[in-house]
Amino acid sequence: MADANALEALVQALRRLPGVGVKSASRMAFHLLQHDRTGALTLSRALAEAAEQVCHCERCHTFTQSLVCATCLDAQRDAAKLCVVETPADQSAVERTGAYRGLYFVLMGRLSPLDGIGPKDIGLKKLFDRACDGLVQEVILATNFTAEGEATAHVISEALKSRGLNLTRLARGVPAGSELEYVDLGTIAHALVDRR
Repeated sequence: MADANALEALVQALRRLPGVGVKSASRMAFHLLQHDRTGALTLSRALAEAAEQVCHCERCHTFTQSLVCATCLDAQRDAAKLCVVETPADQSAVERTGAYRGLYFVLMGRLSPLDGIGPKDIGLKKLFDRACDGLVQEVILATNFTAEGEATAHVISEALKSRGLNLTRLARGVPAGSELEYVDLGTIAHALVDRR
């Protein structure tokens, strides 16, 4: 019975991952135990080390193993630009483009009153302090184009409007290489409104 409890505990732990249901979690657990015990132990150690060693950067709030992350310490970055994103994954996506060389602030979420997530839960005061540090001249709102992301961008822009900062929002519109007949109507409508 102890073996079944350990297996069930593993399945339940794997279910905590986003998009992983009972069947997927069971499949992963059986695979690791049947075919890749070494991989299971490696995964276990990596998770334990990350949970113990990874913290939030004091300046931008992203994940790091030191007090201040490497991006914030990079003297080659443009300190006058601050890109606000919802998650470290969003920051990573912007970084992979190679098109942005400024600094970041990672909210670690977005406003969602229905889920009980308010301004204090995503550190808006810390963002406002950072944006008004005297170095930042432009705040780029790169929250997602969901209802919650739009609401978060709106709250941030309203709060920072009176502080003399240039506020910009990521552009949205028709993806390059696409044909209009296959693009959803909301995207076409936003592209028309935001045309240049």
